[in-house]
Amino acid sequence: MKKAIAEAIGTFTLVFFGCATILFMADTVGHLGISLAFGLTVVAMAYGLGAISGAHLNPAVSLGAMLAGRMEAGEMVMYWIAQIAGGVIAIVLLMIMGADVTQAATAPGKAGVMGAIIFEIVATFIFVTVILGATASVANAAMAGLVIGLTLTLMHLAGIQVSGASLNPARSLPTNFADLGNIWIYIVGPLVGGGLAGVLNKAGITSSAN
Repeated sequence: MKKAIAEAIGTFTLVFFGCATILFMADTVGHLGISLAFGLTVVAMAYGLGAISGAHLNPAVSLGAMLAGRMEAGEMVMYWIAQIAGGVIAIVLLMIMGADVTQAATAPGKAGVMGAIIFEIVATFIFVTVILGATASVANAAMAGLVIGLTLTLMHLAGIQVSGASLNPARSLPTNFADLGNIWIYIVGPLVGGGLAGVLNKAGITSSAN
């Protein structure tokens, strides 16, 4: 239960501050500021909650961890429920604050639907591969949160104009309720990318603790 609560709090924090930056500060900070908001929030949660739950904050990360042999399927499902709940609560609070949260929805950009799904798969694969590698050794723990957060920042810088750079179903599901036609991109893409990262990690093709 402690792990589930930590995942809910962490995902809430990621979605709340990341989307708040989009909704209230985008004109001031631009894409760089939005990218840093998501990346720095991950850094903060990695150090604040990582010792409790691993600070996955993302169903794709949990899928990758499960397929890499680092958690059981039942625990993964518990993480998923907690992560989605945290994201939904964050968006509800932003709506109460008066924000038009549909403005934070992720949507295909300049490269169209095909470009968006390719980016979500590739970027999530790299992101989860970095997470699994950075957390494979206790010796890496001190730097893991920073590395992971900077990687997410990079993915946002590269992908905001392509797909919205979600990489995270728990981030897109609560904001895309008005655009259900494209929601599959932000479920399938991250889960395929995260799952592939987990499989390759388990096989020892990428850095593995096994």
